[in-house]
Amino acid sequence: MLTTLGLDAVAEAVYRTMLADPQGGVAELVAVTGASEAEVRRALDTLSELALIRPSAERQGRLRAVSPDIGMEILMARQQAELAAQQQKVEASRAVAAQLIAEYADLRPAATSPGVEQLIGLDQIRDRLSRLARETRTEVATFAPDGGQSQENIAAAKPLNEAQLRRGIRMRTVYLDSVRNSQVTVDYVNWIAGLGGQVRTVPSLPTRMIIVDRATAVIPVSSNDTAAAAVVLNGQGTLTALCALFDSVWEQAQPLGAASVRDEHGLSPQESTTITLLAQGHTDEAIAKRLGVSQRTARRIATDLMERLEARSRFEAGVRAVQHGWLPAQPS
Repeated sequence: MLTTLGLDAVAEAVYRTMLADPQGGVAELVAVTGASEAEVRRALDTLSELALIRPSAERQGRLRAVSPDIGMEILMARQQAELAAQQQKVEASRAVAAQLIAEYADLRPAATSPGVEQLIGLDQIRDRLSRLARETRTEVATFAPDGGQSQENIAAAKPLNEAQLRRGIRMRTVYLDSVRNSQVTVDYVNWIAGLGGQVRTVPSLPTRMIIVDRATAVIPVSSNDTAAAAVVLNGQGTLTALCALFDSVWEQAQPLGAASVRDEHGLSPQESTTITLLAQGHTDEAIAKRLGVSQRTARRIATDLMERLEARSRFEAGVRAVQHGWLPAQPS
């Protein structure tokens, strides 16, 4: 039951046994838990590292288990710290990717650069993607930030998807949470999952991106018109950063069929992202694009958050969000 908080089955059994019988030693723990002595001693090391057991003040050289209420508080605090650290890694990866994307966004058709191939127009982009699909050996990782997919895009993608999945290619795709409202997209995603593909969702994504075999990436030159031009990147440093970005976002993403989990403030992931964008001064149009929803939906979410914060302006909403702990305080 405590595996989600960092304890394996043996460590949990040892902890429970020590709570039930504070007088027992290693031999008693082995007898009660059924684990080997080596496993029990490793479990004791783990519990000690997590501060769930401490030296006894009454019995020299013996250990005692801390009370469950304190123990659970320790585990929860540790997990929250790990989540915060993971979130910082995600943001750092996004910053690196944003810098890379900004550098390539200024490329012109005549420009040349090592490790960069330029594609002009939708036909070139689709032809290059088709060739990459045929050449894929192990994995395709994709960011799909445009919300619900059109019938035309789905029809164009299905033959490539099916061919890759039947060849045993690992396919991981991250969509926006808003695709849950598009039945056409949900049906398409379920079709992919039925063939072995993996799909998760997040509230927002930094850009459209396809990574093939962790060696080649395709990103649009402009997020406002992804069909106009794209670049194919294969430089080692660039791919290392983009792969790290994908892995970080994938770890934070939720399976499409999973229920949306609200945080300790009662905010859904989409609401949490919206309040961050509001505080950064984004317009309804910009928020809608980031979330993959209509401007009306973005405005409704923003208005609801402002009402909950009792804020009369977006600036005040940002201030109150910090006061309520919804957003981190900005360093002075």
